[in-house]
This record gives sequence, structure tokens and C-alpha cells, in this order.
Amino acid sequence: MPVKSATDESVSEAAVEPRDRSTAKVEASAARSIYTCPMHPEIQLDHPGSCPKCGMTLEPKTATAGADDGENAELRAMTTRFWIGAALALPVFVLAMAHLIPALGRQPWVESNASRWIQFALATPAVWWAGWPLLHRGWRSLVTRHLNMFTLISIGVGAAFIFSAVAMLAPGIFPPTMQHEGKIAIYFESAAVIVVLVLLGQVLELRARSRTGSAIKALLNLAPPTARQVAPGGDHEVPLDQVKVGDWLRVVPGDKVPVDGAVVEGHSSVEESMITGEPLPVEKAVGDKVTGGTVNGSGSFVMRAERIGSDTLLGQIVSMVGEAQRSRAPIQGLADKVAGIFVPVVLAVSALSFILWMWLGPAPKLAHAMVCAVAVLIIACPCALGLATPMSIMVGVGRGAQEGVLVKNAEALERLEKVTTLVVDKTGTLTEGKPKLMDVLPVGGFDAKEFLRLAASLEQNSEHPLAAAIVRGAKDQGIALDAVRDFRSVTAGGVAGVLAGRLVMVGKPDFLRSEKVAGLEALEASAVKLQEEGKTAMFVAVDGKPAGILAVADPIKSSTPQAISELHSLGLQLVMLTGDNRRTADGVAKHLGLDAVEAEIDPAGKVAYVKKLRAEGKHVAMAGDGINDAPALSAAEVGIAMGTGTDVAMQSAGVTLVKGDLRGIAKAIRLSRATMRNIRENLFFAFLYNALGIPLAAGVLYPFFGWLLSPIIAGAAMSLSSLSVIANALRLRKVRL
Repeated sequence: MPVKSATDESVSEAAVEPRDRSTAKVEASAARSIYTCPMHPEIQLDHPGSCPKCGMTLEPKTATAGADDGENAELRAMTTRFWIGAALALPVFVLAMAHLIPALGRQPWVESNASRWIQFALATPAVWWAGWPLLHRGWRSLVTRHLNMFTLISIGVGAAFIFSAVAMLAPGIFPPTMQHEGKIAIYFESAAVIVVLVLLGQVLELRARSRTGSAIKALLNLAPPTARQVAPGGDHEVPLDQVKVGDWLRVVPGDKVPVDGAVVEGHSSVEESMITGEPLPVEKAVGDKVTGGTVNGSGSFVMRAERIGSDTLLGQIVSMVGEAQRSRAPIQGLADKVAGIFVPVVLAVSALSFILWMWLGPAPKLAHAMVCAVAVLIIACPCALGLATPMSIMVGVGRGAQEGVLVKNAEALERLEKVTTLVVDKTGTLTEGKPKLMDVLPVGGFDAKEFLRLAASLEQNSEHPLAAAIVRGAKDQGIALDAVRDFRSVTAGGVAGVLAGRLVMVGKPDFLRSEKVAGLEALEASAVKLQEEGKTAMFVAVDGKPAGILAVADPIKSSTPQAISELHSLGLQLVMLTGDNRRTADGVAKHLGLDAVEAEIDPAGKVAYVKKLRAEGKHVAMAGDGINDAPALSAAEVGIAMGTGTDVAMQSAGVTLVKGDLRGIAKAIRLSRATMRNIRENLFFAFLYNALGIPLAAGVLYPFFGWLLSPIIAGAAMSLSSLSVIANALRLRKVRL
């Protein structure tokens, strides 16, 4: 039984269009999935199809292989229809327009019966086979009384084709006044070309939507397929879905942590950038929590499973991303709302004109009534309305790509125009994401280079990223490093070793104190200022005495200050969310002039903060680059990913900045505002032609001037409206970003 919304009992399985044979070939597992509409979440069915309300393709609520197969099958089927339809429509268009070309207009074959029959023969499969999904959705919209864009498309295409077919097969029913050189005008090219253009839009939409599921799959792939279960007879691998709460699992160097839990034996450093966004590994000892999907370092430990499956943090992130993606509404919603009024008005005007001409018109009443009714439908053909949005989107997206701003889908541009608050991650977004040695501050008479040589020589034996930053800093200055003996490392503390007969130690103050180093108070006072500047301070001691501080930081991108200035000038409020410590975060925010900052925040906290801002009535965009940012990117009205970040972040976002440069956000906002302004202009042009043309086609001038609008002129007006929309959209190619 299909799952049906309790709020819309009139919508049933029968209201959804039958699937193509290709799209019906889905796995049994997919058939058990629930499919819903992004615009109307109350529509829920147990099979793929289209929404009976808006006509959009339904999508699975959960990512499964079967659903993906079905979705790809529909994309392949629609692409096939588009290419075959385009191949059929092109010669029809050329034959129909040949009389406008000076070199061809006088050729006898241009207006010949053979040309007209060729157009009829080619347009028939182009309209009724290639365009069948569109026509069927339009028919269903009438049956269910949910008028939408497909209603307009099917009426316009059907009117143009049927009128032309009747003119070909039964020309005698038309009065002589409608004939031009003994023939009735035909509009097969209008019907065929409209079908092809709409199919192109459907293909582009399906391609964009097919990528949204890849973000969830990339997240799912973070979890390892198996886990090493600790048992009395020895460790053995088990599938991840067989792990139970309370199981003991061994995690060896380089392995991914299988599920959420706590360390019960051993210690190691775990790279948790997928959770915190920070590049520095976190030391883990007995009792510490570990998260599924994070990457173990060089140590080994045994953990107890506490949360498995969808209860893990990774599972919750997957759920949040999926929920946020389904909550978005497409830009075509505006046109659908307009269609709900426009379609019945056009039908009413057409019917009213037919009745009035049959009642009051001169002889032959039937011929005149039919001419006016058909002329109304032809001039109201929604070609311009159908082109208004996709033409602007296509040109705008291409313009953005030239500037390194990749727009994933149309609604991202629509929503970006209204953004008032920009939420940004710190690491990799405002900063470069790679720790660097920033300050070398020796004390006690040490020379700076000698001081750095001692510390870097010791740190070359460590695998910690901060140690690597110190070593790189020394090598950049051409300092040669020496060998160290008796090297030892203390988890979450520091390192020590003997270098040329001198005992050198680098680490935290508590580590140095545990090694009997006294007099660190002055260095700690100096470290506070460094931390307020967003730096991490590492203390150095030589032969049991304080020797100085090494400061390591993730540098702010050189383009970030300018980007923030541009974004403020566009009227945006800037908020930084980061998993980093409060003092460092405050230092970065103060330096950059940000409006607000939230530190020590996890992925769920970022999502909650974004939702809080939206509940306050703010229009929120989120910019980030890490896996931990994916849920917040999806929860925001617009997600903006750094091209230098992770694939998951880019797949979860509506906009990707190829260069990872925040100035691209300012460009994206300018592009959005220009594109939406262009769309409104296009819609104005489209409706202006209809507002002027429909009354003329209905014959309002006949009582005064004895003049009726010929379907030829109606077709010309329809074409002119389309040309004006296209020309206006092409102006976006020159917009300054």
C-alpha cells in the first residue's frame, strides 16, 4: 500500500504518473523505500514517480542503492527523450523559419505541402513521445486540480500541436480569411521546441538532485565496514552492523574508530577534524570518549562500544544532512503559484471568447469562435514563462563559474539573495587550515636560531602536527637539525630528549613542571597574549630551566580581511562558529572585526545555532570546509563550501568556492541578486505579452476596427516574448561581480 499523507486524502497512488519501463526497473529494496516531494513533504509513496501537486520528481527519504538506481534510470530516460526530441525538433524549426531567411525565403519548397507534412511527421513523435512525461504531468495536474507549470506547458504544447494538426488534416473547417496563399498557418515548431526546452530543464534538475545523495553516501563511507572485536580466543573481525553496545573493540594504528565509545585500555592520538574541524590530533587515554569515523594515529587502544548504527554521532550527522536537504523548496515554486492563477484565467478567457463569438459574432460563427479561442491559447503559450527562470539560472550559473563560484542548484541562488547573516567556520575557511610556526621567543640569553635548532631537532622525532610546523619553520630558515638520543613522548604533555649533551623539553607548562622545571610564570603570562591572538603556545626548557616559547598558529588567509569588508558592505552580519578554544576564537574574531563568535561548539551545536538564527527571522548562509560543517551547511538556507575543503562539505552545499576564497561569497551574493532581478524582469516581460496579447486574441478590437488577431501574429508575439526573455537573460554574462 502506498504511504499517503493524512493532510491530503485526495492524493493517491493513482495520481502519480506511471513510470517509464526504464525507471520501473528498481531493486526490491528500493520499492520498500519511502519517496517524498521536496516541496510537499506530506506526499509520501512507496515507489518513485512525480509529485501530484507540483510535478517534481519524488526523492527517497533515505539513501539506498536501489533508490539511486531508480533515480539514475529516470535521468537516463529523460536524457534520451531530450536528445531524440532535439534531433526531431531541429529540422522542424529550420523548415518553419526558412521563409524568414533571405536566401531561402523565395525557394518553392519553403511553403510547399511536402515541407508542412515533414514538420507534421517529425513534430508528432517529438511532442507525443519525447514530451509525454510533461504532457502526462500536465493532465494529472488537471485531474488532481493542482495546477502547476506542467499544466501551462501541456496546454500550450497541446493547443499549438492540435491546432496545427487540424489545419493539416481538415483545413476546410477554417474560413478563407484565415488562409494565407490558400493555406492555414501551422505551429508545429512551437510545440516541438517548447518540449525540448522543458526537457532540458528537467535533465539539468535531475542531474543536480542526483548529487545531493552523494553527500550522505560520502558520510556513510567514513565508517569502516568492519571492526576488530576483542574476544577470549583472540581478536577477530566482524561486520560493523554486528557490533553491539558493550562490545570491546581494538583500534590499531591508522584504523578508523568503528563506533562511538570510550577507551578502556591503551592510549593514542586521534585525528578528529571530521568532528571539530581542527587539524590537530587529540590525545586519548583510558576513560576518554572516541567517535566513530575518526582516524587513529600511531598508538593502539581498546574501546567499549556505547553507541552504534544511527545512534552514533556520524549516524546523526547523516540524518541531519538528509533532513536539511529535503526541507529545501525549489525556485520553480514561484512560477507554480503564478500558474495556479494564470492557467484558469487563460482557460476562462478562451472559453468565454468562444461563447461570445458563437452568440454575438458574425457568420461563420463557429469558425470565428474557434479562431479566437485557439488564438488565445497560442498567445498564452507558456514558452516565455517557462524560459524566464531557467534561462536566467543557466546564464547566471555560467557567469558564476567564470569567477570560481560554482552553484549546485537553482534554489541556492534564490535563497542567497535574501541572506542577512553569514555563519562561517574558522579553520580552512577564515584560515588556511595548516599550522605554521609564527613566533620564536627565547629567554635566558638564548640566540633565536640556536633556540629553534634545539626545539626543532627534538620535535623531528614527534608525529604531532604542531611538531611538524616547528620542524618546517626551522628548515625554512635553513637551520640544520641534529640527532637526538633518549627521546621520549608523554601523551597530552610534551616531548623530551638529549641533544649534544643538553636535556631539551618541549610541551605544556604542566608537563615541564612534572619534569622539575620551575619559574614558568613569566612565560605563562606572555603566552596569554599569544593565545588571544589565536596562537598555540609551546613551552621550551633546556637543562631544567625555562628557555622560551614557540608560537604556532593557523594563519588567516590573506584574502579574508578584504572579504569581510566586502560582506559587511553588502549588509551582512558575520558570525564565526568553531570547535577551537574560546580564547583563540575570540582573538581571531576581534582581529577580523566579526559581529559574533561561538567557540568550542560541535556539529550538532552548529546546526542548533543556525536553526536558532533562522527562528529569529534571519536568513542564514553557512560557509565551511570540513565534514563537521556538513549538517550546518545543509541546515542553513544556503550552504557555501570551500573548494579546498572536503568532498562531503562541497556535496552538502549549494555553492562551492573553487579557490576557497571568501571573497567568492561576495561575488555569489552579487550574482544571486543580479540573477533574481533578471528573473523578475523576465517574468514581467512574459506576463506583459500575455496581458496585452490575450485580449487582442479574444477579439476585443473587432467591434471597433473589425480586426481579429491572426494565429500567425499570435505565434509571432509568442516568439517575440521568448526572444525578449532570452536577450534579457544573456545580459547576465556582462554583470560585474
